[in-house]
Amino acid sequence: MAKRVGVILSGCGRRDGSDPAEVLLALLVIERAGAVAVCAAPDGDQAVIVDHLGGAATGAPRNIRSEAARLAGAPILPLTALDAGAIDALLIPGGEGAGTLLSNYADKHELCQVDPEIARLLRALLAAHRPMGFLGLSALLAARVLGPVAGVRVTLGPRGTPASKHAAIMGADVRPSTVDDVIADQKARVYTSPGFLVEGAHLAGVARAIDRLVRAVVAGARDRAPSPIVPGTGDGRSPPVAPKPEPAASRAPSQAPAAPPRQVSEIEPRRRPRPPGRPERR
Repeated sequence: MAKRVGVILSGCGRRDGSDPAEVLLALLVIERAGAVAVCAAPDGDQAVIVDHLGGAATGAPRNIRSEAARLAGAPILPLTALDAGAIDALLIPGGEGAGTLLSNYADKHELCQVDPEIARLLRALLAAHRPMGFLGLSALLAARVLGPVAGVRVTLGPRGTPASKHAAIMGADVRPSTVDDVIADQKARVYTSPGFLVEGAHLAGVARAIDRLVRAVVAGARDRAPSPIVPGTGDGRSPPVAPKPEPAASRAPSQAPAAPPRQVSEIEPRRRPRPPGRPERR
């Protein structure tokens, strides 16, 4: 069975949801790495829709999960249905939705609160030693949830940016990076890359970093290969363990197995009769 990578989306759009380029590149590498993406998104309204041509807020509220389906297609699980025990790794692409829909970072900055379902997943995966990857602004989610408990190492692009300063205040070990860097925290098994947070970032550089990050996450995930099926044992989930034979010395005389009768071949001479008066050898 293929490894399962949970992918959390926040709508569709770099300025008000998940970054489409980062999402599609990540899904492509997950598939190429032989894993399966399990996509999920909050099932609520996206209050602000941004006109990506001019940057102004416009339009009526849209459902976050429905918008995420524009990127990944159906099915998109509700975020509440994404179980940490059912996935082997986690990936959260970047985009402004990480700071407006997956958290309230856009309003509260270093005092922000992360969506409770995401916080639950991150803590569970950290305790289970399963790998997690964060692209762009989503690294703030790792900084806010895992920074205070694990001092997690992350990157949010160049040194001195507001997001980097806020992540450091949250308790994270923030490292500067360029567009094609991947920062790994081997102890926490957390991988981050700045994506389009780097000014002047080009798609080719972002793609190289995403390829390295996703492959590291998939490689670090546990193998979900099923147990071999033993004939006559049912579904093969866990073959029965054969009982160990008792030592010969511990068997009662009545339990000792009887020796099979000795077979005599047609060409083997039979034993000669014992002469009278000669004792039988023991």
